[in-house]
Amino acid sequence: MMKKELLIGFLIGIAANIAGSYLYIFFFSEYTLETTLQIALEEDVLGNIIALGAVLTLCAFFIFLKKNQIYRARGAVFAVILASIIVLISKFY
Repeated sequence: MMKKELLIGFLIGIAANIAGSYLYIFFFSEYTLETTLQIALEEDVLGNIIALGAVLTLCAFFIFLKKNQIYRARGAVFAVILASIIVLISKFY
C-alpha cells in the first residue's frame, strides 16, 4: 500500500512538473513549444525551465500534506529530487 501511494505521488509530481514547464513556456515565450525547447537546448537553459516547472509540484506537495497523505507527499518530493538531478546533469554535461 505504501509503495502504491509513493508511486502515485511521484507520478503526480512528474506530471505537475511537466505541466508547470508547459505553462511557463505558454505564458512567457513568444515561440511555439517545439521552438522554445529547441532554443532552450541550444542556449543551455532547459534546466532553468525544468526548475521553474517544479514550482507546480510544490503545490501538489502542500495539497497532499493538507489532506494528510504523507506518502504521496513523499512521492512528490522524490519527483522534485529527480527534477533537481536532471537540472544538475544538464548544467554540467
